[in-house]
Amino acid sequence: MSAAHSYDYDLAVIGAGSGGFAAARTAAAGGLKTVLLDGAPELGGLCILRGCMPTKALLYAAEVMHLAQTAGTWGIQVEDARPNYAKVKARKDALIKEFADYRVQQLHQGKFEFIHTFARFTDPHSLELANGKKITAAHFVISTGSKVSRAPLPELDDLDCLTSDTALKLERSPKSLIVLGGGAVALEFAQFFARMGSRVTLIQRSAQVLVGVDADAAAELEKALRREGPTLHTGTKLTHARRVGDEKEIVFEQNGQTLRARAEEVLYALGRVPQLDSLGLDRIGLALDKGRIATNHWMRSSLPHIYAAGDCTGLHEIVHIAIQQGETAVHNILHPQSPRHMDYRLLTEVVFTDPQLAVVGLTEKQARAQNVPYLAASYPFNDHGKSIIMNVKEGFVKLLAEPRTGEILGGCCLGPQAGELIHEIVAAMYKRMTVRELAAMPHYHPTLAEIWTYPAEEIAGLLT
Repeated sequence: MSAAHSYDYDLAVIGAGSGGFAAARTAAAGGLKTVLLDGAPELGGLCILRGCMPTKALLYAAEVMHLAQTAGTWGIQVEDARPNYAKVKARKDALIKEFADYRVQQLHQGKFEFIHTFARFTDPHSLELANGKKITAAHFVISTGSKVSRAPLPELDDLDCLTSDTALKLERSPKSLIVLGGGAVALEFAQFFARMGSRVTLIQRSAQVLVGVDADAAAELEKALRREGPTLHTGTKLTHARRVGDEKEIVFEQNGQTLRARAEEVLYALGRVPQLDSLGLDRIGLALDKGRIATNHWMRSSLPHIYAAGDCTGLHEIVHIAIQQGETAVHNILHPQSPRHMDYRLLTEVVFTDPQLAVVGLTEKQARAQNVPYLAASYPFNDHGKSIIMNVKEGFVKLLAEPRTGEILGGCCLGPQAGELIHEIVAAMYKRMTVRELAAMPHYHPTLAEIWTYPAEEIAGLLT
């Protein structure tokens, strides 16, 4: 680092979530004098504190309870299986405390310096800290995460809506709940609270839930959720929100009709936006793109010495992507002559509903939009041996392949343990396998994983 002697640090990382921690750890291991800054009252980042880990702890508890309640399907008698919400929450809280405490230990015992304070830029190489100090650095990685987006209706602000942050703190399941949104967060919370005994109504603006996925997968998931109990409204427009006695009312339009839904609580789950407000980015002329830090494939911002990673870049709000982005940014600071770029070919997303939905690589919707030629084939779980044993009624797997070579371009799994099963296709795509190779690869019987061989065989038979 030629400028190392001119600054206090070689690298300052702002934000100690998954992306920032990965950046600081990688930089320190590479020999950079590194400082990591985060002023959040609770340390650990969104994933540990209010995202992946607490929500999956709740969802797994709900899944166990659901299996107990439906155990008669397999000839098992379970008396009075019902949730104890206080104990479900207590176990979740204990797990999250354990995860967060370990991360705090890593922050204080790392090879980098950690300062528990907020920071903002005063010039392109200087930070003013909330504790009154000032520091300078040759390079920066911004990884400040995201926050709940603003409500589309001002009236919603008066309803004191729950968010994905505050819903985790509830001491009991509400008697009734309206969920606004149709993304992963909305669907996961809707199913969880329904299984905890809440009467749930979900209102989604678009014509389908999970706008980015193929229509066949969205429709199948909607069918599964409706069968279990929640009421789903898609293709809507919110018009009014108000209090009516002890309840909260949402007025919306659907198919030319005005409809009303009332509930004890409203969960606002219409997305998150980058958390950048207090950084002073306007002072240094850092370019933003629709509220996110604009970066290239090297994770570099419009200022060549400043990089960004994670949710604040707004590209893909996924933990393992944030980690890769943080590590990529630091690699490029350490090795400017041999830069590494982010490759989203293996982009993987999982929705932890029941059934789960997992996607890797191209969807049919994306392939058509990008004019990418492909062959596709699918196979249903309700015609597959292991899943029939498990009483799986909905779901399927689908593969997309290049028409000439048969190289696998994408995979979709809606069904049991989809978040685990998708990794077979991640591995296959990582090694650029063809459908012929996947079909020929031995699969143990009876397993869920062998279902992938059926669409692989079908597409292989279509290849010239």
